[in-house]
Amino acid sequence: MTPSSPFQPARPRPMLGWVVIGLAAAGAAFLVWRWSGRSTPTTHAGGHDMSTMATGSGSAREVTLGATDQRLIGITFAAVDTAPLARRVRTVGIVATDESRLAAVSAKVDGWVERLTVDFTGERVSRGQVLLELYSPMVVAALEELLLGHRLLRDLADGTPEARRAAEDLIAASRRRLGYWDVPAETIARVEATGVPVRTFPVAAPSDGFALEKAVVVGQRVMAGEALYRLADLTTVWIEGEVYERDLGSLRPGDQAVARFTALPGVVRNGRVAYLYPVVDAATRTARIRVEVSNRDLALRPGMYATLEVDGPPRPALSIPRSAALVTGQRTLVFLKRADGRFEPREVTLGPPDDDRYEVLAGLAPGDTVVASGTFLLDAESNLGTMLGGMGGMPGMDMAPAPAKAPSPAPPRTR
Repeated sequence: MTPSSPFQPARPRPMLGWVVIGLAAAGAAFLVWRWSGRSTPTTHAGGHDMSTMATGSGSAREVTLGATDQRLIGITFAAVDTAPLARRVRTVGIVATDESRLAAVSAKVDGWVERLTVDFTGERVSRGQVLLELYSPMVVAALEELLLGHRLLRDLADGTPEARRAAEDLIAASRRRLGYWDVPAETIARVEATGVPVRTFPVAAPSDGFALEKAVVVGQRVMAGEALYRLADLTTVWIEGEVYERDLGSLRPGDQAVARFTALPGVVRNGRVAYLYPVVDAATRTARIRVEVSNRDLALRPGMYATLEVDGPPRPALSIPRSAALVTGQRTLVFLKRADGRFEPREVTLGPPDDDRYEVLAGLAPGDTVVASGTFLLDAESNLGTMLGGMGGMPGMDMAPAPAKAPSPAPPRTR
């Protein structure tokens, strides 16, 4: 058996093709039946008013359908009313570290790295965990000064109060200096208890997280303030996405958001909009938003792709069902049901939709009734009427020719 080529076109699905052909044929047959035999603007017994008149909605014209025809093409109606409308904004984003949970580890005194306990990038660390051992001549000198203060205090046990106070001040000053350099209190207490200064002191992690960056090796000389590690707590992450300028007005910090991830099918995380960036990109007309999401199980990793759905708080708005709108790219059309039974095509201005409805910005009023389903076939009927009506002045299109009159039978011959 010859393996199929990846460039070989897929076979069409027979059943789907027959369904599409059947629907198209049914729509065409209905329209042909509706317009078969019509040549003059008259009203037929079926209740179809052929005197359609042009409206301001492009080429569409008013249409009248009887109840039977409405049922045949599945026309239903919906009222134009004011109801709470939720604004849902969809976009894509990328998982990023929570910048408020980043920490840089650096020494506050010059020295040399004697030993590393966290020696590779990506290792998980806990608050207070020792990252490295640092030798610093300045720290050793401060420890010697601390021990000197204790010896003076012992030697001046019978001395004047001023001399004893000076020794105590020296001890306190040495402790403060060592504390400013982040020498642990346990190390200081051990030196005071043993009377022997230590060569190195530990540098500990200031928070839980992962070592996203490691810029130090054993034996390296480090300067005060030089970043040695960069730690990130990933139990909470950000998802940063781009939204269009027109959607910014419907978003507020605190809005609820739902995130789904390409790498984690079926995983859904709830979060909230933490921040809307104050700048719109001049080229793309988009602005960045930040959604904060809990990540206690650490399944989300910075750099992952995500899709975001942000729901703004519902607000009262004039709206219609999404199925009622016929969006062509050049205009948006609905069919308004009039009191005399006609269906009037009406151009409208719509706002962004939610899952079910469009907000109506212009073109309709509360209390109007629009066609909620069957709009496409109704629009085809209206445009076909316009096309055939425009051909009425052409030769041979004003009326159908009358059938030829059958000849009278000849009288019987008489013998």
